[in-house]
This record gives sequence, C-alpha cells and structure tokens, in this order.
Amino acid sequence: MASTIPVRHISSNAVGSEASPRLVVRSLRERLGGQDLVQPLHRHSFYFILIVEKGSGEHNIDFIPYAVVDGSVFIVRPGQVHTLTLAKDTEGFLVRLPGDFYTRLDSHTRQTVRKACRNNCYNPSIESLARITSFMTAARREIADQNFGYEQAIHHFLQLVFIELLRQNKDAITGGTITYSQERLEAFQDLIADHFTDQKQAGWYARQLNLSAYQLNAITKASLEITSSAVINEYIVLEAKRQLLATSDQVTQISWHLGYQDVSYFIRFFKKHTGYAPEAFRIKYR
Repeated sequence: MASTIPVRHISSNAVGSEASPRLVVRSLRERLGGQDLVQPLHRHSFYFILIVEKGSGEHNIDFIPYAVVDGSVFIVRPGQVHTLTLAKDTEGFLVRLPGDFYTRLDSHTRQTVRKACRNNCYNPSIESLARITSFMTAARREIADQNFGYEQAIHHFLQLVFIELLRQNKDAITGGTITYSQERLEAFQDLIADHFTDQKQAGWYARQLNLSAYQLNAITKASLEITSSAVINEYIVLEAKRQLLATSDQVTQISWHLGYQDVSYFIRFFKKHTGYAPEAFRIKYR
C-alpha cells in the first residue's frame, strides 16, 4: 500500500485560552510540558509560525536545515514539509493559522502577509523580538478574554508581527500597492500548486491568467530570473523530493502521483534537474 506524507490539521478540540474558532496560539512552555519535542517529517493544511524567545533545536523546512536559536522565527506555509526538534526548555509561541486565513484578508493586509511568508526563517533584532513577543502575549490575552471584536484584534496583532518580520528584510519592502506583475506571479504560483499533476505546460497557465506565454515569461524572468517553464519544473522537482524522502512509495508510484504515466520519462526529468536518479537521491539524502 502506498504511504503518504502525514498532513496535520488544526484540531477541532483546541479550546480555552489557546484557540479561537479561526486560529491557535500556544505557549511553547505549555506545549512542551518539560519534554523535548521531536516531530518527524510531515506537512500542514495551515500556516505554522514558531516564535522562539530562547531555546535550541533544529527546524528542517523543505529539506533546508535551520538551527533553532534564541530569537529565531519560522513560518511554514501550507503544503511545505518539515521536521522539528526543540529542547524541553525552549520558550516562545506556536501559532497555527487556517489555510484560508490568507484569502479572507483585505488586499493590503494580504500583501503584507504574503511577503512575510515568502521567507521560512527570520532572526529579528532584540528590540524587534521584544515587540513580536508583546504582540503575541496580547493576542493570547484576547483569546482568553474573548471580548467583543477579539478576533479582529488578534488579526491586528498578527499583522503587526508580519510587519515586524518584513522590517528585517528590507528587500521585501517595496512600498505602495502590489504591482500587476507581482499579482500575476503569485496567481501563477498558486495555480501550479493546484494543477501541477495534470498541467505541466506554461501555455496552459498563461491562458488561465489571461496572459500570452511571452507575457508570463517576461514576468517570471523579471521577478525570479527564470522562465515560466522553469518555475513549474522547480515545483515538480521539490514535490518529487518530498515524496522520495518522506514516503516509502516506489518510484513508479511517485511518478504516477506527480502525473507522469511514463516512469522512464519521470526518471530522466528528475535526473536532469537534480543530477540523481530518484532512487539514488533517496538513498543519498534519506
């Protein structure tokens, strides 16, 4: 039987001072309960934010390892795979935002959140971290009290957290509103995530976006310095790596899962982009 990468969801049992109907905010000290945390490879249907005031461990996101150190902040987007280890004395906050949280925001706030979520790891300054932790403390207080407008207040504090993170990355702050090219690029990336198994040609995506293939290429080259076809291929290769390292599925099964009926073609495709045959990649990096 084919195995799959475990997908975790926001528990419907989360209650009390930790949760609202739309999100979960937890104290790491309470979550750990004096025990080390070891989470094997999995993915989420929600946004996962880890704010570490002090502590240690390792966070591997989409196969990129990050050290968990004092003052580190991590954002894992829905669909990304990660492993996480935390020492029992780690302190900070854990936040889970529903996968549709992003779509419910106004356009300006959505732009802020989207920019902040492009990076998986931040190391804010001491002053910035102090502000972030104060915002999270205030958010937990709102959840505990549940007074009028508390969810709106929580979203306000979370937006302030994202703004603080963006201030650590000056390149992400472009000012003004999102440009048409940025909006089309983000829509393109969303379409790939939804349709990469059955649509692998850039022309199809261009048509869905009401663009010509030339226009879509111009957008990806200007923003990412690669062609639109390369953007699609990079996503497919990343998902193939996820399946190879996180499941025991045979290469044939993974090929079918990714939409390749011709397994030999998939093997050639993967080797072209990684330098390894799929099984050789699995053996080397698992």
